[in-house]
Amino acid sequence: MTDSQLYHPGNRALQDRFASRRIADRLEEQLFRTRFTDGDREFIAGSIYFFLATADAAGHPDCSYKGGMPGFVRVVEPDVLAFPDYDGNGMFKSLGNIETNPNVGLLFIALHGKPKRLRVNGTAKLHFDDPLLAEYSGAQLIVRVKATAIFPNCPRYIPQMQLIDTSVYAPRPDYVPPVPEWKTMDMFKDYLPPKR
Repeated sequence: MTDSQLYHPGNRALQDRFASRRIADRLEEQLFRTRFTDGDREFIAGSIYFFLATADAAGHPDCSYKGGMPGFVRVVEPDVLAFPDYDGNGMFKSLGNIETNPNVGLLFIALHGKPKRLRVNGTAKLHFDDPLLAEYSGAQLIVRVKATAIFPNCPRYIPQMQLIDTSVYAPRPDYVPPVPEWKTMDMFKDYLPPKR
């Protein structure tokens, strides 16, 4: 494989240094895709969290944890997934980055059951009037990601962990999450935006 949709010269230089170009090419050939498989859809739909990597216009990176109840991330088109933005700390680090640089990376990990990882790279867009808003209790907006690269990763270093419970703060229908303790602290409580 001479042309790659997954690797740039930096990747290639290290692949050549460690003699891994052949396996890297084989992994891309066998696993790389730009449309979600049924297995991808099922894994994503069952996820209660993922990690979102973004960068600002100057390329300064940021990574954040996004969580919710199963089904909070959905594959809505063959190459598009959507997730809600819930009330957070008001910094808007990830979403602010998306406004200036739409390139994102999402990492889904299964820490219980059979270890599994799935990467989704693509371009993201914020939607303030998305029809999906009506289906997500507590959502402020919807983020849609058009996938440009979907591929699993080797899960061998993922530890086996036990899920005790989902977060009490995760929005869901007919449920009012508690106020996070930090929002009641004197140093912050008078600075919070009005509740919607």
